[in-house]
Amino acid sequence: MTKPAPIDLRSDTVTRPDDRMTAAMASAEVGDDVLDHDPTMRALEDRLAEILGADAALWVPSGTMGNLVALCLHLHRGDQFLAPRGAHVLHHELGSAAWLAGGMPESLDCDAGPGRPTADAVRAHTRGSNRYDALRPALLCLENTHNSAGGTVTPPHEHAQLAAAARDGGLRVHLDGARIWNASVTLGVPPGALTVGADSVQVCLSKGLGAPVGSAVAGSTEFVAEARRMRKMLGGGVRQGGVLAAAGLIALERVDSLADDHANALLLADGLRELGWDMSTPETNMTLASVPDVGLTLERLRTAGVLAVPMHGKIRFVTHRDAGKSDVEEAVRRIATAGV
Repeated sequence: MTKPAPIDLRSDTVTRPDDRMTAAMASAEVGDDVLDHDPTMRALEDRLAEILGADAALWVPSGTMGNLVALCLHLHRGDQFLAPRGAHVLHHELGSAAWLAGGMPESLDCDAGPGRPTADAVRAHTRGSNRYDALRPALLCLENTHNSAGGTVTPPHEHAQLAAAARDGGLRVHLDGARIWNASVTLGVPPGALTVGADSVQVCLSKGLGAPVGSAVAGSTEFVAEARRMRKMLGGGVRQGGVLAAAGLIALERVDSLADDHANALLLADGLRELGWDMSTPETNMTLASVPDVGLTLERLRTAGVLAVPMHGKIRFVTHRDAGKSDVEEAVRRIATAGV
């Protein structure tokens, strides 16, 4: 008897381009993006800038590169940057913010809720010593949604308060908006409402929106002009990038469908809770499980045909467009049958 395929809930990055997306990639108008600015790439960047409320945007191969480009431009060597505890730029980018951007990281307590610091937490770090040898906070890095907190959302008024506190303290603001689309759908506001006061924002197209590769960093025209140079320095310039940008344009048409992923995450959390699991209540497409032994539970899940990942001492499940309602229901059934 053939063993059924595993249900992959490790991440929304496991999605694959469908026929419509691959057809758009195959027929894309292309040019040398480094020499002439590929026309499809330009169209994607213009569309992203419009959606995000920015003057300009720049395609980059990955979200990590987008964040790194921004930090390299915002920081001088030895500058301190602040980020919520557990932020992606602190824990999942291999220290590149310190190694290449030259910044000294500092975690902010999430005193407003999971993944959400308060403006007072920012102010506490901007009232520093005037000594010449003291660290100088220069940048606040926010993350919306907050990955390691389980896809939690920062609403517009809290974001605005954080940005204002940073500005009052002389700090610039970068927003890691890899999943800003999920936050936008949950809150029922346009993405641009979540970028107010940010000097730069990074967004991903290759997660819940389903593109095979690609992110972008956006900001002022001057910032993006410098970001293009920094991208080249980091090896991120591409030639016929329109093949990839075409996928991004299709991805942007699918933001509303993220509501299905959010509903499925809630379905999964409720189903596992009924089996006795200690589950977080998802705000977007992620749910976290608290278990006594993460490694053992992940192995038992794998044996049952369900894939998940560890996340800061818990197990993270992520729903996505390639794992629909029936897959989530089947995952719960397999877990129940296996007695995980």
